[in-house]
Amino acid sequence: ILTVDGQPVCGGFPSSYSGAGFSLTYDSVGEVPDVVPEGNEKRIVHMTLPLGIKVEVFQWNNYIDVTITMSPQPAQDGVCGNFNGDHADDTTATIMQRIGARVRPSESLLSGQAKIEFTHQMKKMLEAECPAATLAKAQAQCVTTLGALASVPNLTPACKFDYCFGMNVRARSHAKLYH
Repeated sequence: ILTVDGQPVCGGFPSSYSGAGFSLTYDSVGEVPDVVPEGNEKRIVHMTLPLGIKVEVFQWNNYIDVTITMSPQPAQDGVCGNFNGDHADDTTATIMQRIGARVRPSESLLSGQAKIEFTHQMKKMLEAECPAATLAKAQAQCVTTLGALASVPNLTPACKFDYCFGMNVRARSHAKLYH
């Protein structure tokens, strides 16, 4: 079920919905950015948004792929870079230095609050594989970035996980293709 501002809008597959200035389509039509994982059915959420922004979310059993097509926006920065023409400053490390591991809640363009999960497996991975110095930097960065929201359950641990493992080459390799 797809929701808009917490209200169900697409309950079936395939389906579509149009709102004020945007449209959603949920179907299997489109080229995947990678491959369809074995045992998965191709399910794609297509969003046509204001300012000519198009987002496609490819749902798989245990992860998602996302493609975003848009023209550069003023002061834009994030996982796809800052569109200043200098690819050298679009690395994960330089982006995280500029904006941190998470979007500041005050800068989010999304309505509502995402459900943040922090699983037992994520906790074990964080404890076992994130060096203590990196984890300490993650804690400081996340508390600063999140501000008062640092007390929201799971938000700080999930932020630290993103800080420690956000440079995962597999997860980021396809985002760079669309830069």
